[in-house]
Amino acid sequence: MALNLATLRTRAITAVVFVVVMLGGIMWNAWSYDTLFLLIQIGCVFELIRLIRLMDAGYNRFPLPGFKYLVLGLVYLTLPFMAMRYFYRHGTDYFNGPAWTLSMILIASIWINDTMAYLVGSLIGKTPLSPISPKKTWEGTAGGALLAVLAVTAGAHQIWNFPILPLVLISATAAVTGTLGDLLESKLKRTAGVKDSGQIMPGHGGFLDRFDSLLIAAPAVWLVLYLFRYTFAVQ
Repeated sequence: MALNLATLRTRAITAVVFVVVMLGGIMWNAWSYDTLFLLIQIGCVFELIRLIRLMDAGYNRFPLPGFKYLVLGLVYLTLPFMAMRYFYRHGTDYFNGPAWTLSMILIASIWINDTMAYLVGSLIGKTPLSPISPKKTWEGTAGGALLAVLAVTAGAHQIWNFPILPLVLISATAAVTGTLGDLLESKLKRTAGVKDSGQIMPGHGGFLDRFDSLLIAAPAVWLVLYLFRYTFAVQ
């Protein structure tokens, strides 16, 4: 996959604005945090409804397939944002830092994984990962995950002295399941016959395009925290 400089430039400009908005919402206070993720959830709901309509003209028939899509929406969009609320309110149970520390470790892992997978795949990627997303490669996926784990773990441990084990498990879980989230959303778009779920962010598409990784990674990280809660808990 050749490195497209024009695409990279557009994505980079959009990403800067996106990062500023995300960081402001996450780090300002609890109200801005909840408002940010509520708006994201609303955007994802509208885009998912659009995809469902394109996938199935009889989407609103009850009890099926209407009930099936209702369950899909609840699981796919509700659990992740419940997990994000949990991370903010209980983040200090796992790390000695601000309330948003755990959320930022998760999001940083996803961002670094996405960016590094794109760059590594563009430079050396040769083996397609899945027919669902032909541009993804095994080389890019492995490189992105490895660099995400290394960057998050080394950075957070060296700068804030956070414990290594939870950093490794959280970043690795976010990287792997985030990629699965990307593939799932790609499958939904392919079934619906569209390239992007929306057009709100140039170079990145819509809400689902931007947060597809988080939708699977957040519940997965919550599960890891639950399973290892006694090991991770701050004493």
